[in-house]
Amino acid sequence: MVNKKTFTRQELEARFRVSRQDVEKWMKLKLLRPAGFGPNKAPLFSEAGGERIAHIQRLLELGYGLEDVQKIMKKVGLPREKHKKKESKTPERFLTVGDLAEQSGVSPRTIKHWEDKGIIVPDMRSEGGFRLYSKVFVFLCQLIRDLQLFGYSLEDIKVLSGYYQDYQALRDRPESLPKPAADAKLDKMLTELKTLFDKIKMLKQGIARWEDLLKKAKKEVQSLKQKNDKRRGAHRGASHA
Repeated sequence: MVNKKTFTRQELEARFRVSRQDVEKWMKLKLLRPAGFGPNKAPLFSEAGGERIAHIQRLLELGYGLEDVQKIMKKVGLPREKHKKKESKTPERFLTVGDLAEQSGVSPRTIKHWEDKGIIVPDMRSEGGFRLYSKVFVFLCQLIRDLQLFGYSLEDIKVLSGYYQDYQALRDRPESLPKPAADAKLDKMLTELKTLFDKIKMLKQGIARWEDLLKKAKKEVQSLKQKNDKRRGAHRGASHA
């Protein structure tokens, strides 16, 4: 997971010395877009948003009006923007650690422990240290808990997390590693995937055995309970006689 730097609106205003009114005006004109939303629908801005503000400020200082700035930004964009990965036009709704804990069924303390171990990294962290997570972390936390049930230690899970990060890096930037190194990492991933499949197969077989055993045991206990109830009834009848 990539740990992105992000700003709340207040942090953005202080960092780039811009007024709240200007930020709201630029958002209304779609010159500035939030990267996502945090608690209470508070807008969050990425570093790219900060670059846009700096660019808007430069154009305004050169004497351009807001309508001209709109046209320039729409037609030209930011300098070097063509070489950067485009941000999604649909802002994402981010979760606090409390929201993540509630939705994943994992305690905030456990999530913090996983972070300390380097197993998960928040999607975004504000300058004030505010940790935020995308919705995918709900599923990720559940997967980590599943792996613990499969008998994986946190150190094992950290290794798997590292493989996933390697996969993301190779998927997004195939040229980031020489071919032999990329092949070695991909082979390790395939080996680990086979190991996981084997463990899941064993787990399914074990669950099937226990389901059969528990069904049989439940019937036997219910039958014994019925016999015991009848014996109790017969004992009462004998007492009244």
